[in-house]
Amino acid sequence: MSSPALVDSHCHLDFPDFADEIDAVVARARAAGVARMVTICTRLREEPRVRAIAEAHEGLFYAAGTHPMHAAEEPLATVGELVALAEHPRFVGIGETGLDYHYTAESASVQQDSLLVHIEAARRTGLPLIIHARDADADIGRILEHEHRAGGFSCVMHCFTSGRALAETALSLGFYLSISGIATFRSAGDLRAIFADAPLDRILVETDSPYLAPQPHRGKRNEPAFVADTARFAAAIWDLEPEDFAARTSANFDRLFARAAA
Repeated sequence: MSSPALVDSHCHLDFPDFADEIDAVVARARAAGVARMVTICTRLREEPRVRAIAEAHEGLFYAAGTHPMHAAEEPLATVGELVALAEHPRFVGIGETGLDYHYTAESASVQQDSLLVHIEAARRTGLPLIIHARDADADIGRILEHEHRAGGFSCVMHCFTSGRALAETALSLGFYLSISGIATFRSAGDLRAIFADAPLDRILVETDSPYLAPQPHRGKRNEPAFVADTARFAAAIWDLEPEDFAARTSANFDRLFARAAA
């Protein structure tokens, strides 16, 4: 019997790191047991290119939004634009959006405006919101709580590396946490402890490739095939066999990203 297929719930196959190599990258992912991938557009003007990648490969889906680090450089997205993009059958999520005060704290106000637009688009489409959070836990927790009370939406905290308080807020709202290669780093003990206390039915797994390659690939370009390494490592956090972890996280993905369900 074949092993359960993995999902890379967040990668960036349109980035220059994969230029002229996408077919080979997808083939390596398939060989590693990764059946589905969501490639993420971070600037709306690049959506046609990301869409074309998804259309060209079975099992590839895409999402689009304005990354918070680009929010001050790009025109503010409109709810109508995002809703229109969501009509495509391979379009499965809104974002990534969120707040990043690590490098771009000076644009906090416009990042928050952009986040609110994406939240409303998630409400109107019923598609999950994809959140990037870095050094902005208090603001993002406050906004997500307030907005969820005003009208529900589903959400994944992608590449979760924030603190326990934001994890608890997200989980209390019914959101999901996504585990990336960072959790395999020796220095990530506190992060692993947060995941260990989270319910397994709220966990996804991702690469965020080309960034954040897991052990034993740390320092190399990341790619979707390496989600298998993160998944093997993460399975031990919940004391599971890798096959069980793959099956559980794939079921979680299907529940959240219903449009991409197998």
